[in-house]
Order: sequence, then C-alpha cells, then structure tokens
Amino acid sequence: MTKYGDELAVVAVTYSPGETLEPFLDTLAKATTRPVRVVLADNGSTDGAPERAAERENVTLVRTGGNLGYGAGANRGVAALGEEYGWVVVANPDLEWGAGALDTLLEAARRWPRGGAFGPLIKDTDGATYPSARLLPSLGKGVGHAVLGRVWPRNPWTLAYKQSDTEVVERTAGWLSGSCLLLRREAFDSAGGFDPRYFMYFEDVDLGDRLGRAGWLNVYVPAAEVVHIQGHSTARASAAMLAAHHESAHRYIADRHRGWRWAPVRAAVRAGLAVRLKLETR
Repeated sequence: MTKYGDELAVVAVTYSPGETLEPFLDTLAKATTRPVRVVLADNGSTDGAPERAAERENVTLVRTGGNLGYGAGANRGVAALGEEYGWVVVANPDLEWGAGALDTLLEAARRWPRGGAFGPLIKDTDGATYPSARLLPSLGKGVGHAVLGRVWPRNPWTLAYKQSDTEVVERTAGWLSGSCLLLRREAFDSAGGFDPRYFMYFEDVDLGDRLGRAGWLNVYVPAAEVVHIQGHSTARASAAMLAAHHESAHRYIADRHRGWRWAPVRAAVRAGLAVRLKLETR
C-alpha cells in the first residue's frame, strides 16, 4: 500500500457553482493553519467560476471531461494529488468553513487511529443542524423513513436512522454526509474510493459502509462546524435530482440484497420508491 505523506488537500466537485465558490475558498483560509492545496474537479461548468477560482495560487482546476456525478468527480480530483497528500477533504463547493474546522478534524484523526472518515457538524443557513452522522440504512428503518418521513417527521424509524435524538458528541457513525468529509487517504484507497455508479446521492452512504467493512471507522466530530448553502447546483433540476436520489436508494439496497432469494424484496423496494417519487413530483 502506498505510504502517503502528511499534507492536506481539499477536493471540491464543481458544476457551475456560481457565487458560492468564492466564499468557500475565502473561508477555507480560517479553517486551518496548515498550507492546503485545493483541487476543483469540474464536471462541465459553464459559468466561469472554476476558471476564476483557479487563478488563485493554491487552486488547481481538473476537468473531468463531462458530468460524471459527484463520486466519480471526487475520485478524479483525489487521483490528481501526489503521494505527499495523506489527508483529503471532499467537500461541496457551497460550504462556508467555521474557524479552525479542518484543524479540529485533524486533531480528532490523531485520537482515532482507525478513523477513515471524519465529518463536522453541518448547519443550514437558518442555523439548524443537519443530521450528517447516521446509521446505515436497513430494510426496516429505510422503509419506515421513506414512507413516513415527510408526513410524520418524528416517527421512530426516521429518528433512529437520522440519529436525531442522539447526543451531539464525538462518536462513531454508520456513515457521514459527503458534503464535507476529511478522509485518511489510505482508508479511502482501501475502500476503493467512491463507487462511480452512484451519480448523485448515496455515494457517501455506500462509502461509509465499505469503509466499515474494510476495518475503518466513520467519526462524527461536532466540535468542527461548517455551514452548507444547500442545493445550488441541483436547484435547477430538482425533479431530475429526486429521480437520481430514488435510483441511488434502490441501487444501495439491491447491492446488499443480491441473488434470486432477494428478488421479490428488490422488486418491492423499486415499486415503493417509484410510488414515492410520483408523490413527491406531483
């Protein structure tokens, strides 16, 4: 296995990120006292924002050649880094960094030598805390959350899955939100990176599961904070993104329930997700 160095890089997947990219880069300066290399893995932006950002000394633009999706784009960005970069942050370009956020995540990494991924506390622009450290979805919790999550937000399946009533302390989780992840590059490699079959959504759930299977931990570090200005690049195509979400959800369940014995379950899950999608896009 490659022996990586101790340098830090940030990989952001861009797709016409607009005015959010400049604050992302500006606030990054207060997130760490360490030098940090930024790689913009660009999936086909047309707004010129990544090109303007690449004029900064510490920013490199990597064109992926098309809209590959979030996970595949992130993989391209990580692959562009030299072996000196043993710590890689994969983040959405519509984040604003809290003071010392990355240094706090790196300090946690020293406390958790088997930690493969580390996630901060993520706040929305209205100050609400996003449930970014969750259990891995199971058939029971997943179906309960999918069916009742919107009409009964505090149903027991949704609360358990989102860990909504769990104390906000440093702890392990089944998976962490891919909108901001500090990754030990050795762990990322051992899990095979993001699965490029997930165009968008569930690529972080899948990665968290595979990191765990490879012997690594997903660690929630709420002492580190970021603000996520959600959905800038997806707001223009909400119906398409809902469809992508449901397709990814089915892929995740189907991948973990293979073979003819599980065929009726896979068919039922697909049918249920199709009904849910119709209801949400009426």
